[in-house]
Amino acid sequence: MSAPARPAPAGSRESATRTYRALWRWHFYAGLVVAPFLLILSITGAIYLFNDEIDDALYPTRRFVPAHVAQLPPSRLVDAALSAHPGKVTRIDMPAAANRPAIVFVTPAAGDPLRVAVDPGSGRVLGDYIYTRTLVGMADTLHGSLMLGWWGGLVMELAAGWAIVLIATGLYLWWPRGRRGLAGVVFPRLHLRGRVVWRDIHAVTGVWTVALIAFLLLTGLPWAQVQGDVIRDMLSRVGGGYPVSHATSNAPSSAPMKAALGSAPWTLEGAPMPVSAMPSAHAEHMAPAGTTDRAAIAGLDAVAATLARDHALAGGYRLFPPAGPTGVYTAYTYPDRPQGQRSLYFDRYSGRLIRDVGFADYGIGARAIELGVQLHMGNYFGTVNQIVMLLPCIGIVVLVVSGVAMWWKRRPAGRLAAPPRVPGARVAGAVAILTAAGVMMPVLGVSLLAAAAIDLLVRWRSARATPI
Repeated sequence: MSAPARPAPAGSRESATRTYRALWRWHFYAGLVVAPFLLILSITGAIYLFNDEIDDALYPTRRFVPAHVAQLPPSRLVDAALSAHPGKVTRIDMPAAANRPAIVFVTPAAGDPLRVAVDPGSGRVLGDYIYTRTLVGMADTLHGSLMLGWWGGLVMELAAGWAIVLIATGLYLWWPRGRRGLAGVVFPRLHLRGRVVWRDIHAVTGVWTVALIAFLLLTGLPWAQVQGDVIRDMLSRVGGGYPVSHATSNAPSSAPMKAALGSAPWTLEGAPMPVSAMPSAHAEHMAPAGTTDRAAIAGLDAVAATLARDHALAGGYRLFPPAGPTGVYTAYTYPDRPQGQRSLYFDRYSGRLIRDVGFADYGIGARAIELGVQLHMGNYFGTVNQIVMLLPCIGIVVLVVSGVAMWWKRRPAGRLAAPPRVPGARVAGAVAILTAAGVMMPVLGVSLLAAAAIDLLVRWRSARATPI
């Protein structure tokens, strides 16, 4: 029989209490600042998890067509879209199934870019829409940048970084020090009332969803404004990113793939685009800037035929006409399982295949990220994947609501009621962890330094205001 545990010395208990209260203060302020952004991330993320299902339900007339056996060539589909909506065509998404339309991307002379749905069997225009004015489009844009462009993306990156701080401090606060039984630890005591029941709901929800929330945050970082470039650069330096041939081909004369096309697989976003060798005889036949290049549109048919004949791609890919005299035809697939990703580039004049890059060509780090991306979006395992990723979205909403409820019930009227400062708390380990996180995530690191500076300034002003 083991001897009974000795009670901890009073000094040890006092030190642990100081550490607890100090981390509670950090947890409080981090939650207060990022709570609204976490709500936006979770709600918009939940919507985007079911993007196809939502679009199919809301816009069936432009999402479905009578199943067709024969398909019109891409140039005919582009011509149909331009007849209804004149402008410049930048992309056409070829249907992946016989009952789905082609989507032609048109940039009109004035107004927002349009997506035009065309029946690939008859060439009939089914409708058009502005992506950011659809429910899914708004959720997508809010999720990534609050619809505020680069700066909005930076804010969301900052929120994601501080959410990681919330996870670390929350786990410390939850840890059942000396508490007996599982009530309030792994299941809430719903028979209680007031702040205690909200605390239980908050803690238990956090512990059951923490792993999935952390997974969502970490797999979302590659898309972040600053962190995405940091990760991509790190992988390229160690040979774990996009193929080495892309890093040197035609650089620096060509643009990165995402900048040139507007979209690309994550691994290839920064990869320099190949270029076409323009014969001098073609120079005088180039279309003026801002208008559709009719010769380039006509060439889409030969590229589509080559893809079907030589590369087993009859549909389900995104096809981009060349931009400018040295541009190339680009086709890439973006399936739910990244192992099927392929990006092919064709010379605009000869139709020659310049490069064919697939998932097997990516470095091991890029493969892991592409896999994480599809799991993050709920694509890889279909409905099961969507439901599993929905759980942390719901968990974040519950955490925010319960956290606000706890604060509201403990605060005196008209006061913020933040946890007080705790001088002398032993938080060296937490500081070391935050320092390491700040080095790996520059935006979080800068914000941590700013928060520390503000705290020091407040302490200094408080000390000066205290009478001697």
